[in-house]
Amino acid sequence: MRAYAAAFVGRAAAGHRLPLDYSPASLRIVDFLVDGLRKGGADHERARGALLGLGAYVGEVLVRRAGATWVDFDTDQRAYFGQPVGVRMPDGRVWNPLGRVHNRLAAGGGPEESLHTFYLTLHGRARRVRPAVR
Repeated sequence: MRAYAAAFVGRAAAGHRLPLDYSPASLRIVDFLVDGLRKGGADHERARGALLGLGAYVGEVLVRRAGATWVDFDTDQRAYFGQPVGVRMPDGRVWNPLGRVHNRLAAGGGPEESLHTFYLTLHGRARRVRPAVR
Protein backbone atom coordinates (compact mmCIF):
# COMPACT_ATOMS: atom_id res chain seq x y z
CA MET A 1 0.00 0.00 0.00
CA ARG A 2 2.95 2.28 0.59
CA ALA A 3 3.68 2.10 -3.16
CA TYR A 4 0.07 3.02 -4.03
CA ALA A 5 0.28 6.02 -1.70
CA ALA A 6 3.60 7.15 -3.18
CA ALA A 7 2.30 6.78 -6.74
CA PHE A 8 -0.83 8.76 -5.87
CA VAL A 9 1.22 11.54 -4.26
CA GLY A 10 3.50 11.62 -7.31
CA ARG A 11 0.57 12.01 -9.69
CA ALA A 12 -1.20 14.58 -7.51
CA ALA A 13 1.94 16.63 -6.96
CA ALA A 14 2.91 16.60 -10.63
CA GLY A 15 -0.51 17.37 -12.04
CA HIS A 16 -2.00 19.62 -9.41
CA ARG A 17 0.83 20.67 -7.10
CA LEU A 18 -1.11 19.53 -4.05
CA PRO A 19 0.80 19.69 -0.75
CA LEU A 20 0.42 16.05 0.20
CA ASP A 21 3.14 15.73 2.81
CA TYR A 22 1.72 12.85 4.88
CA SER A 23 0.76 15.25 7.67
CA PRO A 24 -2.56 14.99 9.51
CA ALA A 25 -3.44 18.45 8.15
CA SER A 26 -3.07 17.14 4.58
CA LEU A 27 -6.09 14.92 5.21
CA ARG A 28 -8.21 18.05 4.71
CA ILE A 29 -7.01 17.98 1.10
CA VAL A 30 -8.11 14.35 0.85
CA ASP A 31 -11.56 15.38 2.13
CA PHE A 32 -11.64 18.07 -0.55
CA LEU A 33 -10.56 15.64 -3.29
CA VAL A 34 -13.19 13.05 -2.36
CA ASP A 35 -15.84 15.76 -2.27
CA GLY A 36 -14.72 16.85 -5.74
CA LEU A 37 -15.10 13.30 -7.06
CA ARG A 38 -18.65 13.16 -5.70
CA LYS A 39 -19.57 16.59 -7.06
CA GLY A 40 -18.14 15.53 -10.43
CA GLY A 41 -20.60 12.64 -10.51
CA ALA A 42 -18.12 9.84 -9.85
CA ASP A 43 -19.48 6.67 -8.32
CA HIS A 44 -17.42 4.00 -6.56
CA GLU A 45 -16.83 2.05 -9.76
CA ARG A 46 -15.70 5.00 -11.87
CA ALA A 47 -13.53 6.39 -9.07
CA ARG A 48 -12.00 3.04 -8.05
CA GLY A 49 -8.39 3.96 -8.84
CA ALA A 50 -8.60 7.39 -7.24
CA LEU A 51 -10.27 5.96 -4.13
CA LEU A 52 -7.55 3.32 -3.82
CA GLY A 53 -4.85 5.98 -4.04
CA LEU A 54 -6.63 8.23 -1.55
CA GLY A 55 -7.25 5.36 0.87
CA ALA A 56 -3.63 4.26 0.62
CA TYR A 57 -2.56 7.83 1.34
CA VAL A 58 -4.81 8.04 4.42
CA GLY A 59 -3.43 4.72 5.64
CA GLU A 60 0.13 5.86 5.06
CA VAL A 61 -0.52 9.00 7.12
CA LEU A 62 -1.62 6.66 9.94
CA VAL A 63 1.54 4.59 9.48
CA ARG A 64 3.89 7.56 9.43
CA ARG A 65 2.21 9.78 12.01
CA ALA A 66 0.21 7.54 14.34
CA GLY A 67 2.44 4.47 14.63
CA ALA A 68 0.19 2.13 12.61
CA THR A 69 1.35 -0.77 10.44
CA TRP A 70 -0.23 -2.08 7.26
CA VAL A 71 -1.87 -5.49 7.67
CA ASP A 72 -3.64 -7.93 5.38
CA PHE A 73 -7.11 -8.55 6.72
CA ASP A 74 -8.11 -12.10 7.55
CA THR A 75 -11.25 -13.61 6.01
CA ASP A 76 -13.61 -12.28 8.69
CA GLN A 77 -12.09 -8.82 8.58
CA ARG A 78 -12.32 -8.74 4.78
CA ALA A 79 -16.00 -9.64 5.02
CA TYR A 80 -16.62 -7.03 7.70
CA PHE A 81 -14.62 -4.15 6.20
CA GLY A 82 -15.08 -4.99 2.52
CA GLN A 83 -11.38 -4.35 1.91
CA PRO A 84 -8.32 -6.63 1.73
CA VAL A 85 -5.98 -4.46 3.83
CA GLY A 86 -6.03 -2.01 6.70
CA VAL A 87 -3.85 -0.73 9.48
CA ARG A 88 -3.16 -1.95 13.00
CA MET A 89 -2.59 0.71 15.63
CA PRO A 90 -0.01 0.42 18.41
CA ASP A 91 -2.76 -0.60 20.85
CA GLY A 92 -3.85 -3.47 18.56
CA ARG A 93 -6.98 -1.86 17.10
CA VAL A 94 -7.56 -2.36 13.40
CA TRP A 95 -8.83 0.42 11.15
CA ASN A 96 -9.95 0.55 7.54
CA PRO A 97 -8.68 3.72 5.81
CA LEU A 98 -9.73 2.53 2.33
CA GLY A 99 -13.27 2.00 3.57
CA ARG A 100 -13.27 5.41 5.26
CA VAL A 101 -12.53 7.06 1.91
CA HIS A 102 -15.36 5.09 0.26
CA ASN A 103 -17.67 6.15 3.10
CA ARG A 104 -16.74 9.80 2.57
CA LEU A 105 -17.73 9.52 -1.09
CA ALA A 106 -21.03 7.81 -0.26
CA ALA A 107 -21.97 9.99 2.71
CA GLY A 108 -22.04 13.24 0.85
CA GLY A 109 -19.07 14.82 2.55
CA GLY A 110 -20.59 15.40 5.95
CA PRO A 111 -18.37 16.33 8.88
CA GLU A 112 -18.90 12.93 10.47
CA GLU A 113 -17.05 11.33 7.54
CA SER A 114 -14.14 13.79 7.47
CA LEU A 115 -10.83 11.98 7.13
CA HIS A 116 -9.05 14.79 8.96
CA THR A 117 -11.45 14.45 11.90
CA PHE A 118 -11.06 10.67 11.72
CA TYR A 119 -7.33 11.08 12.34
CA LEU A 120 -7.79 13.60 15.14
CA THR A 121 -10.26 11.39 17.00
CA LEU A 122 -8.55 8.10 16.20
CA HIS A 123 -8.18 5.72 19.11
CA GLY A 124 -4.95 3.82 19.53
CA ARG A 125 -2.52 6.39 18.12
CA ALA A 126 1.03 6.34 19.39
CA ARG A 127 1.58 9.18 21.76
CA ARG A 128 4.69 11.21 21.25
CA VAL A 129 6.85 11.44 24.28
CA ARG A 130 7.80 15.03 24.84
CA PRO A 131 11.18 15.75 26.36
CA ALA A 132 11.14 17.27 29.82
CA VAL A 133 11.36 21.04 29.89
CA ARG A 134 14.32 22.26 31.91
